[in-house]
Amino acid sequence: MNDKVNKSDAEWAGELSPEQFEVCRNKGTERPFSGKYNSCDEAGTYVCSCCGHPLFKSHTKFDSGCGWPSFYKPVSEDSVTEKSDVSLFMRRTEVLCARCDAHLGHVFEDGPQPTGLRYCMNSVSLDLEPSED
Repeated sequence: MNDKVNKSDAEWAGELSPEQFEVCRNKGTERPFSGKYNSCDEAGTYVCSCCGHPLFKSHTKFDSGCGWPSFYKPVSEDSVTEKSDVSLFMRRTEVLCARCDAHLGHVFEDGPQPTGLRYCMNSVSLDLEPSED
């Protein structure tokens, strides 16, 4: 990705809310069922709340019942990156914004078809850009 965003923690802390900084930069997690996009059904594109990079389309969002917004695929293969996460005594796959490396959430192999994936994201790491479709 050519337009990679690199900022110091101090720069991010000056731009983000404390909750955004904790989740997106310190790999925190918001409480389940507390995020503004968990039950959202508006049409549009979900972008990174740190840098505005397009991540997920609303038509790929589904109700997984897990308490966080879930999607079955990103906008493109270049939208997100994945990294092994062995914290909290579990083996998971972390999902990061490909542009600014913000922590978004995790991906699991228990989603619906056509991908069988569940991208379980923190609402605070997303912004919704509404559309007519």
